[in-house]
Amino acid sequence: MTGLLPVAEAQARMLALAAVCTVESVSLIDAVGRYAAEDVRARRTQPALPLSAMDGYAIRFAERPGPWTVIGESAAGGGLDRALGTGEAARIFTGAPVPQGADAILIQEEASRDGDRLTMSGEGPKAIAEFIRPVGGDFAEGETLIAAGALFNPAAIALAASGGHATLPVRRRPRVAILSTGDELVPPGEPTPGSLLPASNGPMLAGLLAPLACSVTDHGIVRDDLGAIGAAFATAAGNSDIIVTTGGASVGDHDLVLPALQAAGATIDFWKVAMKPGKPVMIARLGDAIVLGLPGNPVSAFVTATLFLKPLIAHLLGSNSPLPRCVTGILAAGLPATGVRAEYPRARLADGLVHPLMGQDSAGLSALAAADHLVVRPPHAPPALVGDAVELLSLA
Repeated sequence: MTGLLPVAEAQARMLALAAVCTVESVSLIDAVGRYAAEDVRARRTQPALPLSAMDGYAIRFAERPGPWTVIGESAAGGGLDRALGTGEAARIFTGAPVPQGADAILIQEEASRDGDRLTMSGEGPKAIAEFIRPVGGDFAEGETLIAAGALFNPAAIALAASGGHATLPVRRRPRVAILSTGDELVPPGEPTPGSLLPASNGPMLAGLLAPLACSVTDHGIVRDDLGAIGAAFATAAGNSDIIVTTGGASVGDHDLVLPALQAAGATIDFWKVAMKPGKPVMIARLGDAIVLGLPGNPVSAFVTATLFLKPLIAHLLGSNSPLPRCVTGILAAGLPATGVRAEYPRARLADGLVHPLMGQDSAGLSALAAADHLVVRPPHAPPALVGDAVELLSLA
């Protein structure tokens, strides 16, 4: 536990320690932001009939340029009550069934109509089936629409609904308990004489988790007392999947999270990760709960929560790719060489370039609030120069 684990190894060990949550069936709306617990297959074919992709007229391609006699119309949700005969056409609207006997659409911008007499006024369709959506062009009954482990975003919800589903199989929402430790902390808004500080980590982490499909309970401030921390663990462990602590995970005389966990019978998996900010990250198991110990400095807590807490929640929800994905950006200013730890300087993307921010201290919230990305700098990296490509993690 005394060595520094590489970030990727620490993430892998954390995810291997945590079992996914149980499966439940929920409404389409409640599935948004969760992940498919099993493959979602189409219960119908879309479209089930040939449909028009444009407003215009259903015609026989071989009869161009007409004339045709318009015998009726086909609208979305309805259709012509008979097949087209020789020299006949039907008014048709986008999404409407193509009548039998028709094999092309003459769009209305290229059509001329005088009463029931229709002729082409433009080039007309250039091929059979132009502007016609074929049966099964989107998907066919039995096809996999959403693979197990894929995110149910709004587009996936629309796809599942179109495929005939009113409910979806997902993992239940993980329950997250937040504990902020430290005698120096007072509730936000309270006076802060001397060295006292507002407790910002609890609200910050709750806000970070608010868009995710989890339930969050903030247990507030826990004093630097072995008994108080142990009691807080006992309270949280009974109804939590994840217990997140901030502060008290380092090696000082008042850093009591580790001994409190050991006294409670927790199994410590690792402690200390080769990253900056955020070295004193700890992962343990207490009963059925995963304990994630984060640093007390707010920037360190935010960065480590981005790299560990959010992926852990995605894993419990059944994601097939829970780790954050990097994108590439071009530096507008240089960055110094790194040491033995990976570094995550805060930056802002503007005008297509990555601008590292001033104030990279682990307690500097002004730069964090201004940032929209973390630059990912591996250990032992040489100085990065203006114009160099770097990896980025979005904070959106």
